[in-house]
Amino acid sequence: MINLSLPSPANLLPPPPKTLNPSRQKTPPTQTLKIPNFEHLKTRLIHQASVGHLRQAISTLDLMTQQGLTPDLFTYSLLLKSSIRTRQFHLGKLVHARLSESQLEPDSVSLNSLISLYSKNNDWVTANTIFENMGERRDVVSWSAMISCFSHNDMESKAISTFVKMLEFGEYPNQFGFAAVIRACSNAENAWIGDVIFGSVIKTGYFESDVCIGCALIEMFAKGSGDFDSAKKVFDRMPDKNSVPWTLMITRYSQMGNRKEAVELFINMVESGYMPDKFTFTSLVSACAELGLLSFGQQLHAQVVKYGLAFDVCVGCSLVDMYAKCAEDGSMVNSRKVFDLIPDHNVISWTSIITGCGQSGKHSKEAIELYCRMIEDQVLPNHFTFSSLFKACSNLSDPDTGEQIYAHVVKMGLAAVNCVGNALISMYARSGRMEDARKAFDILFEKNLVSYSTIVDGCTKNIDSNEAFGVFHQIEDTGFVLDSFTFASLLSGAASIGAVAKGEQIHARLLKAGFESNQHIANTLVSMYSRCGNMEAALRVYSKMERLNVVSWTSIITGLAKHGFATRALEMFQEMLNADIKPNEVTYIAVLSACSYVGMIDEGWKHFNSMYKEYGISPRMEHYACMVDLLGRSGFLEEAMQLINSMPFEADALVWRTLLGACRVHGNIALGKQAAEMVIEKEPNDSAGYILLSNLYASVGQWNEVAEIRKTMKKKNLGKEVGSSWIEIENTVHKFHVGDTSHPQAEEIYKELDQLVTEIKEVGYVPDTSSVLQDVEDEQKEEFLLQHSEKIAVTFGLINTSKPKRITVFKNLRVCGDCHNAMKYISMVKEREIVLRDSNRFHHFKNGICSCNDYW
Repeated sequence: MINLSLPSPANLLPPPPKTLNPSRQKTPPTQTLKIPNFEHLKTRLIHQASVGHLRQAISTLDLMTQQGLTPDLFTYSLLLKSSIRTRQFHLGKLVHARLSESQLEPDSVSLNSLISLYSKNNDWVTANTIFENMGERRDVVSWSAMISCFSHNDMESKAISTFVKMLEFGEYPNQFGFAAVIRACSNAENAWIGDVIFGSVIKTGYFESDVCIGCALIEMFAKGSGDFDSAKKVFDRMPDKNSVPWTLMITRYSQMGNRKEAVELFINMVESGYMPDKFTFTSLVSACAELGLLSFGQQLHAQVVKYGLAFDVCVGCSLVDMYAKCAEDGSMVNSRKVFDLIPDHNVISWTSIITGCGQSGKHSKEAIELYCRMIEDQVLPNHFTFSSLFKACSNLSDPDTGEQIYAHVVKMGLAAVNCVGNALISMYARSGRMEDARKAFDILFEKNLVSYSTIVDGCTKNIDSNEAFGVFHQIEDTGFVLDSFTFASLLSGAASIGAVAKGEQIHARLLKAGFESNQHIANTLVSMYSRCGNMEAALRVYSKMERLNVVSWTSIITGLAKHGFATRALEMFQEMLNADIKPNEVTYIAVLSACSYVGMIDEGWKHFNSMYKEYGISPRMEHYACMVDLLGRSGFLEEAMQLINSMPFEADALVWRTLLGACRVHGNIALGKQAAEMVIEKEPNDSAGYILLSNLYASVGQWNEVAEIRKTMKKKNLGKEVGSSWIEIENTVHKFHVGDTSHPQAEEIYKELDQLVTEIKEVGYVPDTSSVLQDVEDEQKEEFLLQHSEKIAVTFGLINTSKPKRITVFKNLRVCGDCHNAMKYISMVKEREIVLRDSNRFHHFKNGICSCNDYW
């Protein structure tokens, strides 16, 4: 006889006090009690266990024991299975204790149930102890249960090794054993083992006969190796599908980025007569959120209500996210309505609404307020909540509030979680506090690729190229294998500061790493080269792409538009339509911008009106801003105002700033003042509205009004963004401010600049002192013009490069009229091409002519 060492009942769960168990109390002698027989009590117990009344069933078990009636192993197995089915694991442990007290020798059926009980309760140690002590009593069910236990507890290697031991033991797996080990192969590390096991599954005939194995194979192919073709083949060959494999395929399509396929499969599911459940709707609504399919998402919402799932937390959270991402004007109204209908809020629902407010960028303050309500309702936030809150603080440029929230993070012990640390780094970086961002990066215990990419992105956006690429070299030293996302982040970082040489280095590295055919990388390369001023290189990358998606077309159209090649941009747009590629919202921003840059009003109206009529794309705030810019640049200020008044939603600060800029160009004080008031009302803590209005007054010589505005700004502690320009020479970015004398070559630069101004004056250059918006003498104004940062940067480029190399300079603000005029003359007298990227677009100066044709 085998001695099974079962866990001590006292260590599992002590028996309840006698006062709490009426079945074990003595009957008063004066009362006559009719004692039920064994069969009657057993029938009662079976009924109680089958309907899930496990406590009553255990009380009946105790009554049988008290009366000397010995329950058999079948009874104990029945109770154990009931506890597993109803997930009342604590009561299952109590049944285990009663079994140990009974002195019955457990059979393989009851022991297998015990393994399942402890496995489902995430206690793999106890499950394994029972399994190891079974010895020869282990059967195929025991092995399958243990493999499932290891797989369920994320011990994939142990599950696979147990499967191998089972074969060595002489047991051939059944469908449950196969399903469990295949689930253990649903990761990149073990997917190749799953392929081997798949061959055995086909030989057994389980492949086409068992739904569980089919689902496990779908999971392995989709999640383990990203092979959706094989996953779909498995799905198609399953003869007896229920809603589970349908939902699994839809979920994996949605999670792995194949959202269009998820939507199409759902339509097939409904047409095939299968009923979706809450998991199906959650995945589908999430796919609609990422695809921007608001109309289809609303139809799904109606189905959710029809199926009685409107109050489900998971479905509700996905609807909150969908409405937040698909709202045409960034509105959170519908998201809030869905959120308010959820009856019992938990951390997931709170986090979904906070994330929605933060990601829109327009409701970040509301996100902070919701967090306060969440704390008041005594719902503890998790790491995702804090990540979204840091994003909201980034949007608000409010790192002080972020630091208060970080105190909560530390208190809850979540400071070491990667996504929290990464969000903190991003918050500091976006607020310009790179020293704090670097500290947050350095103290992060376990850095991942996102951590490195975040700090690189922060460095590049704060014009610290050397630091950014220093971190890049650190990534290589750590042994991390750079993925396409990291390369794309580095390319975007190079693009943000115009570091084309750095971008070229990254391009060479990614070619070596085998990413040249990656569509996302190719799209990012097109964007990087165009943003760095090298449109020829952007077109070369574009022409070599094997597959073009909407992002590819949009990237090249945007680049051409920014560089002033509006006609070519619009031709590319027509080619895109001819190729049956449907444009998206971003494509239309590029198209309308192209029209705006060259004043093509009729063409702009044509495309603006076609958005909804032909492609069902409702114009968003950015599209209206483009049209206001187009009309305003062309001097149609009243028409621009009429368009603003006709908008289906309230114009934001971007639209009013655009109109204000146009009023500045055309000297319309009355309308400009109205636009400025609206900008200040929308964004009272942003200095842009005050500065634009000040410049407008200065341009017509109203210096008293200028003084009042500056006084107001000082009172509100609002500063003006300092103008700066930078140029990359031999992999080093050199940055200059107005009147900058800090550069080691400053003396040489100003000497050369004086000579340069003399030369261009000889061929017709006349300083445009109206560009100096200060109340000083003309002679002093001319001195101020000489000190503009873009003139200093171009002069530095002339000193440190030779013909025929192009000089490319980047500026953080709009180029002034005088500098624009001077660049034309410099390109002529020095016979050099000069490319200047300001805050709005590129200017290509060659032989005294600018690509913008002086329309900017």
